[in-house]
Amino acid sequence: MLQPLRIAIAGALGRMGRQMAEAVATDPRLDLVARFHRPGSAGEGLVERDEALALADVVIDFTTPAASAELARACAARGGPALVIGSTGFDAAELETIADAAKKIAIMRSGSYSLGLNLLTGLVEQAARALGAEDCDIEIFEAHHRFKVDAPSGTALMLGEAAARGRGVRLDEVAMRARDGVTGPRPSGEIGFAVLRGGSIVGEHSVSFLAEGERLTLSHAAGDRSMFARGAIAAALWVAGQPPGEYDMRDVLGLAA
Repeated sequence: MLQPLRIAIAGALGRMGRQMAEAVATDPRLDLVARFHRPGSAGEGLVERDEALALADVVIDFTTPAASAELARACAARGGPALVIGSTGFDAAELETIADAAKKIAIMRSGSYSLGLNLLTGLVEQAARALGAEDCDIEIFEAHHRFKVDAPSGTALMLGEAAARGRGVRLDEVAMRARDGVTGPRPSGEIGFAVLRGGSIVGEHSVSFLAEGERLTLSHAAGDRSMFARGAIAAALWVAGQPPGEYDMRDVLGLAA
């Protein structure tokens, strides 16, 4: 019988950290060997980061961009463990740090660990490939709870990247993240984003393809955060033992080109 995969949870006192710990602890394929939070955090069975890294095959991390980038650096310096990153809102320097770390360890990073949402990205890419920029506009809408600090969400940007890939363009060259005032007619090929923040919305995303006389909308709504935990576990099981590199959920689902 195979030994359970040894998992450490970063950001263990956070909302997702607690949910991840509960999900890992009840999965017979996994062994929750360590939980850690900020340096100096005590209680609730926490250990220091370096002790957790020494015990684990994979670390699951839903913290902040800066903390995730530093954790990637620390894991790479040791030559492991592998890392599953669920943080969003990275800046260019943080992404570069993660990319450098991925030269030494396997890193899974995704804007969402919902299996349904990651299947949605594949559908969005196919639709964008089929519906040309001259005939069809693309608009991405997302809604989250009032405490979410980044906008557009990492998932919305992931969907935007999928649409841009389908059209063979770079998202940063065609994205319109906000509109205000007299904006003029919409340019052909633009990929627009709209954002709602409020209440306790777990997450809602839709991608609309708008042509003359018709509209196609692909959408996903999250009922609770347990789906993110299930997806992160699937990612951890997949990334364990992979060669160094940066992966995403398309690899897990077999959607990568």
